[in-house]
Amino acid sequence: MRKKIVFMLINMNIGGTEKALLNMINEMPKDQYDVTIFMLEEYGGFLEFIPSEVKVKYFSDYQSIKEMLNRPPQFVALNLLKKGKVIKSLTIVFLHFITKIINNRSLFFKYIVRKYPTHDEEYDVAVAYDGPMDFISYFVLKKIKAKKKIQWIHFDVTKTGFNPKFASKVYSKFDKVFVVSKEARKKLVYRVPVLNEKTDTFINISSPQGVIRQSKEGKGFTDSFNGLRILTVGRLSAEKGQDLAIHALARLVKDGYKVKWYCIGDGNSRREYERLIKEYNLEDKFILLGTDPNPYPYIDQCNIYVQPSRHEGYCLTLAEARYLKKPIVTTCFTGAKEQIKNGVNGLIVGISEDEIYQALVKLINDQDLRVKFSKNLATEKSNNKYKMINIFA
Repeated sequence: MRKKIVFMLINMNIGGTEKALLNMINEMPKDQYDVTIFMLEEYGGFLEFIPSEVKVKYFSDYQSIKEMLNRPPQFVALNLLKKGKVIKSLTIVFLHFITKIINNRSLFFKYIVRKYPTHDEEYDVAVAYDGPMDFISYFVLKKIKAKKKIQWIHFDVTKTGFNPKFASKVYSKFDKVFVVSKEARKKLVYRVPVLNEKTDTFINISSPQGVIRQSKEGKGFTDSFNGLRILTVGRLSAEKGQDLAIHALARLVKDGYKVKWYCIGDGNSRREYERLIKEYNLEDKFILLGTDPNPYPYIDQCNIYVQPSRHEGYCLTLAEARYLKKPIVTTCFTGAKEQIKNGVNGLIVGISEDEIYQALVKLINDQDLRVKFSKNLATEKSNNKYKMINIFA
């Protein structure tokens, strides 16, 4: 009999967490697992890539509570007051006050899903996959029936709005907690020592063969630029560090280097980055390409791949650039040293525009070093054997 597994996350936006989930599902033997993806909302460029055999469900009441989850409580309370919902408004204020005192939003979550019944269907394993995301953790724990429950952590908890007190109370009730890199696991256990015994590392799954195959399926760059192409893939947001890239490129252009920097991805910092690009007169040098579910032709065709992130858990795009044997510059975020050996198969630098700039100057001026990194990456063996049976047993 096939094991029934449900993964819960926000949506299927084009991002590393969502891609990692799709990669995992594609590696799970179809004759052994009956997979369901349960999302808060029907949204995202990866929706069409969900395998046809996977069941997809949505939280029907999410739109009615989305504002309460994502907007400041005083804003929500005021809006309710304007609509004449005085008791509900006062309840929100009271709950916000209490949760601030106890530093735990469980009481607030309990209130907003109080009318939502526990799922009728029972699973063998339920996974709060989009972690750390407190609401999803709470929902999986309280509203989904399963014999085993797993919490998944994708980010560096020292760099996000992580609540150790909530985690110590809620995560400790899960049967297992998986973290996507060894360094990220150490940081989680340091912040929440009670989780030490039930926490383990599970590096995000990616398929070298799949990446290489897809790199030949798209068009990639369409301009006729004949200088060096630099590429970054990731959501346009402060934690991904594209602003550092813009500053570094401005210096490279000023110094006369014939380069263009391309970014694949979109996000809430796009307008700020467009302003910065205009300020430095880089409109034809720093190119925002938008989202693309298949960024691999671009990675394959670029000369240098740069990951300027301020923080990550395990950077999947970095792994994909490695599979395509690209000379790499990466900042020293959590998990970077588990993928790159500085000076051997890439360069690891501090999280600063100056260090990114200096590393790029080094690579641009030294073609032999670029060739060395690519050759060393070509000799790496990918350990892509994952024992799902141990994870979902």
